[in-house]
Amino acid sequence: MKLNIVILGLSITSSWGNGHATTYRALAKALSDLGHSVTFLERDVPWYREHRDLENPTYCKIALYGSLIELAQAYSQAVLDADLVILGSYVPDGVAIGEWLTARATGITAFYDIDTPVTLAGLDTGDIDYITPRLIPRFNLYLSFSGGPALGLIEDLYGSPLARALYCSADLRMHSARKAPPKWSVGYLGTFSADRQPGLERLLLTPARQLDGHSFVVAGPKYPETIRWPDNVTHIPHLPPHQHSEFYCSQSYTLNVTRSDMKSLGFSPSVRLFEAAACGTPIISDDWPGIETVFAPGAEILIASGPREVMQILREMPNDRRLGIAANARARLLREHTPAHRARQLETYYLEALEQLPYVNDTIRRPVELEEAK
Repeated sequence: MKLNIVILGLSITSSWGNGHATTYRALAKALSDLGHSVTFLERDVPWYREHRDLENPTYCKIALYGSLIELAQAYSQAVLDADLVILGSYVPDGVAIGEWLTARATGITAFYDIDTPVTLAGLDTGDIDYITPRLIPRFNLYLSFSGGPALGLIEDLYGSPLARALYCSADLRMHSARKAPPKWSVGYLGTFSADRQPGLERLLLTPARQLDGHSFVVAGPKYPETIRWPDNVTHIPHLPPHQHSEFYCSQSYTLNVTRSDMKSLGFSPSVRLFEAAACGTPIISDDWPGIETVFAPGAEILIASGPREVMQILREMPNDRRLGIAANARARLLREHTPAHRARQLETYYLEALEQLPYVNDTIRRPVELEEAK
């Protein structure tokens, strides 16, 4: 089976301020390794244009479009000819594009929700502009960054014909274990988020203030200038993907802090978990439902709810146990959480959707002209 796949995503060319690019890159590479053809269509917006760190990859074709009209004129045939067309969350004018491609495509159509907890929280309130309840049933397949109960909710409440979990992963060609003396006791990688900041304060900044003999690091953009970093905390405004591996390998532990919507929904692992595990770095994480289905607490990952537990880990954890936890997590990742696993899962989901295709109500499809969103 060799598929012609078209993906319309937020960005694959720039990893600045978003986790979508690394997810799409890892998936596209794995799909290419399996012999599939991947075309990635991305809206050419100033923010990502000014911070691009990928231009001409060998594993997929990248095409930029400046407007909805240009998308329809230049890539309508590509959508028509594709075996599988995937629209990602947070794509500008996503609703208009979704209506157009589900009417235009002759192959399987999928919505890839890299922000499932945010999406489900905003569907009823109308606070999101990239998908609507009315549009969900038009897609043959709903790919979700969240597993567990969310999948039944998407099918039963919103009418998706088929909802399946497609977690992120870590590119093993970029993330690997390296032996190096740690520079920092605990590190954190992530764009500033107001609802994640209390967790970062609780699990990293508070321990840093109380452990003068340890050093800490936070890497990521958009942190307000008003934040007062402790003297033993280094802040790196942006860390490009090719430096992630060295960054993780320079920490005794890496910290995972989960957004509130993701914690509430559960079963929503961050890409940072998989990146750190691939690098052989032990992970300290906040707790959330379903974490045990990804990594086993106590054996493959450490759970902390407050600064006291983080400080206890730093003061009392034997080094051989620390390294053993990291090794166990990496072994679990190699068994279950590589990009190759995700690509194989996508193949399986495609075949499931294909089997259902004759039973999907064709009346939900109607001709749609793609015009500039008002």
